[in-house]
Amino acid sequence: MPKQHRGSKVVRQAFAWPVAVQCAWLAGLAAAAPPVMKDAATHEQLALQLRKCQQEDPMHRLPPSRAEPPPKQAQDLISQSDVLCFGGIATLVPKHAVLLLPKAMANRSEFTAGSTLMGWAEFYAKNRGWITTVEVTNEQAAGTQPLDAEVSLRLKGSICVVVATYQGGPISVLSPKASPSAPTPSDPTQSNPSKH
Repeated sequence: MPKQHRGSKVVRQAFAWPVAVQCAWLAGLAAAAPPVMKDAATHEQLALQLRKCQQEDPMHRLPPSRAEPPPKQAQDLISQSDVLCFGGIATLVPKHAVLLLPKAMANRSEFTAGSTLMGWAEFYAKNRGWITTVEVTNEQAAGTQPLDAEVSLRLKGSICVVVATYQGGPISVLSPKASPSAPTPSDPTQSNPSKH
């Protein structure tokens, strides 16, 4: 008999926790406020709300725009990219990322049929011999700051294809925005045919 008594005590302790949780849950349900019941809105009430919203809408007071919509820009990747291709492999870089394309390497900016397309990092690793990169800042890429004088000198004397990069990846470099009072510096990137 004592063994049964000890066993029932163990059973009671094992089931004591779930019962306590259930009691707390049921007590929470009983203490919650009863749901508020409302009648469904009638058609007249909905129509009145719609009329009020339409009368308060400030867009109705504006005159229609007479400006022409902006021209749609090309949405395909090829039209927004320059191609670099050599040795049966090719990659795409953003337009205006190629800062210098020497005339001797002009054919490397054309896709050759049968070439395999690959990412920039892999393509650059295989073609470091004829590609040079120039790291630019966000301001230089946006055209708010010109390229450094040292970079401009390197571009003039380079025999390699020069690609602008930002944190290792190719990036478009817009022409520097000329201030009205300052004379425009000569731009060494004019040898890139994609900039015309």
